Amino acid sequence: MAWSIAEVARMSGVTSRTLRHYDEIGLLPPAWIGSNGHRYYEEADLLRLQQILLMRELDLGLREVRAVLDSRADRVTVLREHHERLLSERNRLDTLVRTVGRTIAALEDGNEDEDTMAKTAKINRPENLFEGFAPSAEVGAALDAEVRERWPEAWEEARPARESMTAEDQERWQREVTAQMVRFAELMAAGTPVTDAVVQSEVDAHYRAVSRFWTPTAEAYKGLARTYVDDARFRANFDRIAEGLAEYQCDAMTAYADERLS
Repeated sequence: MAWSIAEVARMSGVTSRTLRHYDEIGLLPPAWIGSNGHRYYEEADLLRLQQILLMRELDLGLREVRAVLDSRADRVTVLREHHERLLSERNRLDTLVRTVGRTIAALEDGNEDEDTMAKTAKINRPENLFEGFAPSAEVGAALDAEVRERWPEAWEEARPARESMTAEDQERWQREVTAQMVRFAELMAAGTPVTDAVVQSEVDAHYRAVSRFWTPTAEAYKGLARTYVDDARFRANFDRIAEGLAEYQCDAMTAYADERLS
């Protein structure tokens, strides 16, 4: 039995664009291509896609995934290793659930200000707010490897600026990125259109921040925007702030690129 690329995309949650990219780089070629030009996948291809997605969930870059698949390692052994890492990740997520639950309880126990209608949290142990989060250095390293793989020219252009950053610079930059993501989330929650001047002002600040490292064209900037949605690791960072934030910022960046960079 064979499935079309549209059916595989619907079953797996992987976009057709990503599946075509996997084909182009030789990571997941279809079983055959029909006379209509559509790609078709068989059961073995679905199993390979499952392995790819498992390794992507475990933060392996595409080159690492390709190396594992090409090594022809025993499939059961590889899956057992993935299973162990997934169990470890599940434990971390369980910790995050408890962390967020404690924060919600603390906020609900807070005092409501009648004028601002804002709640002040009673947090006895501030360190509890951050229990279970993956170290930012690990996430940053994974994303840096992804940029190097997908946009090697941009990665080379950004290397001098990146290597000149001290640990304090990196921490400050991360705080700035997070603060801007929160501002985007607030605009999204308020129902502000992505073309609104306030949103586009935030996008302009984002573009200028990116340009400290490399100067993306309109297409490259829109490609970066799509990565925020399509790449599970990028998307997870946005979802930690607010569900749907990746799509919102992607749409805002796309509008910016079409209006100011084209």
